[in-house]
Formats: sequence, structure tokens, C-alpha cells
Amino acid sequence: MREEKNTQRSLVKIGFDGRVHKIFRGPKAKERFLTEVKVLEFLEERGCEFVPRLLESDPDSLKIITSNVGKKVEIMGDEKVQEIFKQLEEYGVRHEDPYLRNITYRPSDGQFCIIDFEFATILEEEESASEGSQEVEFDVTVEWDCKTDVGRFRKKNEDEFLALSLDREGVHFLGSKGSASLEGSDLIFAVSDGMGGARSGEFASRIAIERITGTLPAHFRSRVAGGNMDLNVLNELYQSINSEMIKFADAYPECKGMGATLSMCWLLPDRLLISHIGDSRIYRYREERSGQSYLMQLTEDDTRVAAMLRDGKISEYEARNHPMKNMLNKALGAGNQFVNPQVREMKFCSGDRFLICSDGVTDGILDVELEELMKNGSDSGSIIECAVRVSGRDNATAVLIDIL
Repeated sequence: MREEKNTQRSLVKIGFDGRVHKIFRGPKAKERFLTEVKVLEFLEERGCEFVPRLLESDPDSLKIITSNVGKKVEIMGDEKVQEIFKQLEEYGVRHEDPYLRNITYRPSDGQFCIIDFEFATILEEEESASEGSQEVEFDVTVEWDCKTDVGRFRKKNEDEFLALSLDREGVHFLGSKGSASLEGSDLIFAVSDGMGGARSGEFASRIAIERITGTLPAHFRSRVAGGNMDLNVLNELYQSINSEMIKFADAYPECKGMGATLSMCWLLPDRLLISHIGDSRIYRYREERSGQSYLMQLTEDDTRVAAMLRDGKISEYEARNHPMKNMLNKALGAGNQFVNPQVREMKFCSGDRFLICSDGVTDGILDVELEELMKNGSDSGSIIECAVRVSGRDNATAVLIDIL
């Protein structure tokens, strides 16, 4: 058999007959196995034809065998990607990892297909979820907790974080810790990690944060006045930040080459918008009614090493110790004329915990350790303390958001 993917979470091989053999391993392997089996069986009952057929499953070895739905698609526009995953919801399933890496092309009938359902939700089960993990609307209380640290080796902190409230009265800057209702207001949280010589890294991350406060209030006013708002608002925001950085880099020699990451959560009363570019991250921790819990990275790192890890070319250990792990494929500024951020819309549930963090956090904490910290209710200070103690090579920033 030909090895297709070999990562911490799974080993995938293609048999000589074309069938796909997948063995689950690593954190939550059994839970992910059971989820994929259940979802694939559900989709087959619903007659969904653009997903693999489950042919065999073995709970003892955590192995499934499925039909082959073609090769992974390398290039596709964001709108088309979103359209394909939206079609899946018509069959009653929401994919929780809706990115290009989970789309294939089946040449036999010219069909784009979706794979890897270990992180997916059957919508009718979600609707009947208990109060502890129930989709919430309108009158929602949110708690947040933010912390940043220069680390043990850096002399300056090039990270910035933002906690912001938008309502009919205007823009309100929030403290590093607090709570607020989403009734009549939106909440915005963001982390930006600057880069560049002299003090331009600090300046770059500040530009990213300040542009949010200057741009998004107008879109809030338009929406509450009855206007339509889509994800293109976020694309425009990132492009405007990028243009601003390019202008400064052209005008001031000391700003040449400056850039920044930006990861943002925009909480509306009935949904969450996330946007991202770079190697900062957004995570979600969720506990299900069944007692199962899991941590999911909602963004993809825009680095060459992360791409190799996703493709199964290197292990997680190799990725964490790779000499090029911090080399970005995408960032704001840094000479990029155009940017293509990751943007996504999703529902949130009461009990959800979201974490936005810079790479100084994930450099010191493995995902399995981070999940344990989130599960135990750790605050941002505890997460930062752990990251700095273990690594501390970079600035570390964490923004924790709890949906009550």
C-alpha cells in the first residue's frame, strides 16, 4: 500500500484497489474514530454522494476503510471552498475543519468531494444538546481575560491585543479582564504579532490593531440599521491594514520589511466571525453533552513548515523543532501587495472557550497540554506563565473568551 499521510493524529494509506485505509491515533483517537464512523454512516443514509463511503470499521484497531474520492485539491478560491462545505450542511452535517485540505476532486464524475470527518457535527444532534452545550442567541454574556509577556529573552514586546465593544453609542475599549452582554452590542478580540527591525515590529502590530478600531464601527452601524454584512468585510479590513503598512514602509526606511500577523474574533449576538493571517492562532475548547471534550485549532498557520505537517511530510516533533518553523508564507505588510486572510463564520455554544494567542504561547505548550489547561479553567495568566517557563524565546500573548 502507498502511504498518503502520516501525522500525529492518523496514518492514511491507499491500497492497490484504491480503497483508503485510515488508522486513528494520538489525542482523542477513539472519540475521533467514533465521530467519523457515525458521520459517514449518517451521510450515507441521507444519500450524500460527495463524501467517502464507509466500507469497514474496526473499533479495536481504530481503523476505517473507505472508498476513494480522488486527490486533494491544491488551489481553489475561498468562496468556492465555502460553497462546497455549505452544500454539506444541506445533508445535516457541518464540517468543523472547513478548509481546502479536506476537499478532493473525483475525476470519474467531475465532482468535488469532502473528506476527514473526525471533526464534524450532525446538526440535529446539536439542536438537541443540553443546556451546558447549547447554541445560544441574542442575550449572551461573554467573559474575557487577556495577558501578554515579553518573554525571557526579548527586550521589547512586539505583540498587541485588543478587546473592543461596539454599540449604538460608539466604540468602547475594554480592559484586559471583564464581562459584557452581546445584547445590542458586538465584541471584538484580536492578537497581532509584529515583526521587523528597530521598533517597526511594535509599530506594525499597533497599525493592525488601530485599523480595526477605525474600520469596523461603520460596519456595525450599517448592520444594525438593516444593512447586509458578509465575510468580505474582513477581507477588506485585512487589505486596508496591508496597504497602510506598505505606505509606511515606503515612506520610512526604518519601517522597511515590517509586517504582522493578525487573528481576530468578532462576536455578534447570533454568530462568530473569525479572521486570520500568519502564525498566531485561534482555538476553541468545547465540552459535549456526552462528556467528551476537545480542543480544535480553528485557523491554519501560514508557514511552510505547517504546510509540510498538514501534508504528512513531517511529524509534529519535527515541525516544532524545524529551523524554518517561523518562516511565514503570508503576513500583513512584509512587502506583500495583496493578502488573502482565512475568514470563517460559525455558531457558538454556551460553555465554549476560545483562545487567541501568538506563537510565543504555542512554542512552549503542546496542544494536548493546552487542552488540559483549558479544561481545568485556567486563565490567560496561567497559560502565559506555562509558555514562558517552558520556552520564553518570544513574546507571548493570550486572549481567553468564555461564552456563558
